[in-house]
This record gives sequence, structure tokens and C-alpha cells, in this order.
Amino acid sequence: MARGINRLPASYHKLKPGMHCDGGNLYLQVTEGATGNRRQSWIFRYKLPGQKYREMGLGSANDISLSEARDIARDYRRMTAIGQDPIEQRNAEIAKNIAARSVSMTFDEAAAAYIKQHRVGWKNPVHASQWTSTLATYASPVLGKMSVADIDTPHVMKVIEPIWTTKTETASRVRGRIESVLGWATVSGFRKGENPARWRGHLDNLLAPKAKVKPVKHQNALAYKDMPVFFGELQQRNGIAACALEFLILTCVRTADVRNAKVADIDVAAKVWTIPALTKTAKEHRVPLSSAAIAAYQKARGMINDIGGKVAESEFAFPNDVTGARLSENAMLALLDRMGRKGAMTSHGCRSTFRTWAQEATNFPWEVAEMSLGHTVGTAVERAYARGDALKKRIAIMDAWAGYCTKPIPEGSNVTPIRRRA
Repeated sequence: MARGINRLPASYHKLKPGMHCDGGNLYLQVTEGATGNRRQSWIFRYKLPGQKYREMGLGSANDISLSEARDIARDYRRMTAIGQDPIEQRNAEIAKNIAARSVSMTFDEAAAAYIKQHRVGWKNPVHASQWTSTLATYASPVLGKMSVADIDTPHVMKVIEPIWTTKTETASRVRGRIESVLGWATVSGFRKGENPARWRGHLDNLLAPKAKVKPVKHQNALAYKDMPVFFGELQQRNGIAACALEFLILTCVRTADVRNAKVADIDVAAKVWTIPALTKTAKEHRVPLSSAAIAAYQKARGMINDIGGKVAESEFAFPNDVTGARLSENAMLALLDRMGRKGAMTSHGCRSTFRTWAQEATNFPWEVAEMSLGHTVGTAVERAYARGDALKKRIAIMDAWAGYCTKPIPEGSNVTPIRRRA
């Protein structure tokens, strides 16, 4: 019979990204960022009678050993056994300690406390640094030394209004972060009353809607009817960046996912590329590979082997052709510029080209097209029951898309692509 607790091996530091159960409500969460940096943290997952499951961060595995995490989890299990909520108890203790040091709390202190408590739940380490930098740049000069109890709507407006029309997206994020910090301060007992940074029914009466101030600008995308001509032109290009762009178009993933693609994650025999954690969703994503996608990958590998040295030894599927490091984030945009497409399309916009083609030129279900893009489909309840990734159906749509991209060029075109055998 398998052990109920203490399941993690001594080599737990080497585990792959994901949630790994040690038993007794203790989990090790392993994440890997876009730059390849790994983060490991302890999670205590529990459920009180009549409530939903909650997850409580215990800290980084770099600071807390496995034995220490087990001791902490044991203490929290005892609390839940008598109906106490560990998160509420910890928050109350933190608030009590802070209150003991000072009758009031400044906004900067509240922001630091909020970020510290939520950092473990942010899978992207860049997120925490963005919180710190934006609040320090825009909120702290106005609110930093103020007691959170004294902050009101005019103070928030003094932060937001000057940048609402010039830096709309930044202003919107700063407002949301101020709202979160003040919300934490209210729950922790450092302020009372309505949240002055709240948008709906409050600041929306004072500021123009973000969408009207600065309409959303989508990535420029090629019309799907023009894709076969463009793809034929692209296939005549040499270079790793050209192969990477072919691979991107045929797999419909984000630019960063192709840049971060590892040789070890691409199974040519099975015709599947397994992305350990998508750039945006941080979830594993299996990508079916068409014959054309495999041809683009193998063409790149041939170039890489010819270059040799650090490039041939690189773990990346499409490395920089000089150092073997990750392909530059501007490599594919620079290629499009050389092809005379600057401003007309972007590598990310090719996802929109695929989505429009799937909608207007095929009968594939919309959810299959969405899943092919790595999008989350359905409500949380629907996803709880439908746990598959529709790989077989996505194989069909990827093969159809590859067939469309590589179809013969219409007569009259000045592009004569070199077609490879599948």
C-alpha cells in the first residue's frame, strides 16, 4: 500500500514543473519561467467543513527544507482538525504584530506586506518586480508616507489622473494594485470604509473608460488568404530564424514558446511537441506536429549541426546561430522586416491569421481552434469534467492548416516557393 504522507523523494529539487503531493495536505509547486528560471515553493492545501479548498503558501523550498515544511503542515493539520483556518490565523497574527509596532500603517508598508504575502502565489517572478516598481514609481510619491486609514478618492486621483490619458495601461494597472493594497489594509484592520481605488461605481464616474482613452491595439496580422503566398516566400529563406517562423506559423504558438522550445521536448517520432509550461498560462501544452512543421524543425537542425560548436550543443530547438543561446526576441520581426513585411504583420499576429482561417474557411469546432492556440476553454466547472486536450482533433486541424499554408501558389503570383517532400 502506498504511503499516505512523506511521498516526496530526497531528490525533490529535481522534479519537473507541476504540483507534487507529499501527502498530509503538503504540496511542492514547481514552476519554470519564460527565461528558464525554476521556482519551488511549498503549498498547504486544505478544506474546512462547508467551504471550498484553499491553498496557503508556506514559502520557498530554497528557504524551507522538506522536513521543516512537513512540520509546518503537521501544525496546520491540527488547526484544521479543530475548525481553525490557517490563513485567517496567519493574517490575524501578522496584523497583530504590525499593529503592535505601530498604531497606523503607511501605504508603502501595506504594499510591502501585500506583496510579501502574495508573492508565493505569483508563478511569474517578474510579476512581483512589476508590482514593486510601478507602485514605487507612481503611487509612493503621493501615498507612500500616508496612513492607509487616511487615503481617500482625491489622493488616488492625484496618482492616476496625470497618467490616465498618456499611460493608460500603466495607470489602469496602478489603480488596480492600489485597490488591492487598500483592500488588504481594510481586511487587516488598518482602515475602514469603501475602497477609494475601486473602479466600478466609483472611479468610473471620474475617469473616461480605458478602452475609449486608448483603444486596444491588436497585433498586425496577415489575411489568411495571403498566407500561402507568404509561406512560399518564407520557405525560400535560409537561416534559423526563418525555420523558427515556419515552425511558429504551423504550430500556432506564441513567439516566446518557440524561442524557449527545447530539443528534449520535441518528439519527432510521435509528432508531438510538449511545452512544459506555456508562456501565458503556465500549463503544459501538447502541440501536434504536421509533416511540414517537422520539416521546418529538421531543416533548422541540419543548419545547427553544420554550424557546430556551442550552437550544435545548445538545448534550444532554434538557438542563436552564433552563441547557441536562446533566439533573440526580435529575430523573427527582423526577418519580417527584411521580407518587406514591417508594419504589415508580426509573428504573434500569425495566430490571428490561423484563427480567422479556422473560423471562416473550415468547419472545425471553435473550441478545437481555441485549444490549438493554447487558450483556456469553458468555465471552471466544465474544465473540471472535461480534462482532455483533444489532441486527436487538434492533429486534424493542424494538418489541415499546414496543407493550407503549403498549398500551390495561385497563378500570377511572382513567388515560386521551393516545396519540400513531406
